[in-house]
Amino acid sequence: MTTTTPHKVLIADDEPLARERIRRLVEALPGYQVCGEASDGHQVLGLVADGNPDVVLLDIRMPGMDGMEAAERLAALVNPPAVIFCTAYDHYAINAFEVQAVAYLLKPVRREALAEALARAGRVNRMQLQAMQAREHNSGEQLAIKSHRGTELIEMEQVYYCEADQKYVTVHHNQGETLTDHTLKELEARFADHLLRIHRHTLVGVRFIRRLARDHDGHWFLELTGRANRLPVSRRHAANVREWLNEHLPTPD
Repeated sequence: MTTTTPHKVLIADDEPLARERIRRLVEALPGYQVCGEASDGHQVLGLVADGNPDVVLLDIRMPGMDGMEAAERLAALVNPPAVIFCTAYDHYAINAFEVQAVAYLLKPVRREALAEALARAGRVNRMQLQAMQAREHNSGEQLAIKSHRGTELIEMEQVYYCEADQKYVTVHHNQGETLTDHTLKELEARFADHLLRIHRHTLVGVRFIRRLARDHDGHWFLELTGRANRLPVSRRHAANVREWLNEHLPTPD
């Protein structure tokens, strides 16, 4: 007898009673498991980055970052969860399609409507999974960072390098730079498949590594695809970097 892993569902609503009711509806349906609850959009982005849910049941009117803005940010991910809006207002329906929502349910949500929407979300996620498997097996990992612009979700595949400076780390990515209080050690441990240590102050995104170079004074530097600046490689880490290059780039420049 084979068992299938239940689909993970994240519930987002600023009203505890609404979350409780949605949870009961979800848990009454076979094949689904509630993996977390959020009360605003910032919590949604953090829980998506940490828990990788299959589906997000998302209210629209929430304090701080609302559901529509959270859905816009989720839609930009490489492998986004399916979004189902659950709201008391019907005038957001057109906007819901713009952020690629699977369904738009009006409160009070009916069990039959929720079951149908979740089934539709499952079909969408299967297509996303097939597309993701055609890409690198590590795709779709994100880092959630709270900044002055709100919560940002950064695709790890788009990170050029992370540089420590005193108390903070600057993440350089395809959309610019973001400051975080995550340490390099934490990032290195969590995203070992994406980041390589080249200096006690620096981690680089492995998919952008182009070649290792040496100047006239014997100092090592790493050149990255799409970046003009060269990153210094410490003597302590030079051997590990060369080993990585020999394993992953057998014919360097």
